[in-house]
Amino acid sequence: MAQDALAEGRALAFDRAKGNCLSCHAIPGGDLPGTIGPPLADMKARFPKRADLVAILHDETQRNPRTIMPPFGRNLILTDKEIEAIADFLYSL
Repeated sequence: MAQDALAEGRALAFDRAKGNCLSCHAIPGGDLPGTIGPPLADMKARFPKRADLVAILHDETQRNPRTIMPPFGRNLILTDKEIEAIADFLYSL
């Protein structure tokens, strides 16, 4: 995985206008994390199938209808390319 791709995913995940993952999750390297969602660490062990992580980012309501996580893909908050970049970054944790 190229460092540029990981940096792009990290930037999107930490961007308040895009992924804004830190508003709910603790992420290594992030400041002022939220505590609503689980910490985002050891992601390969938690999600052996990367596609499962991508699906959660796209629309977690498909797996958990009661979630408060925004459906980033379904609501066009993030493009498929941006979701893939964030998944790459999270998978590196």
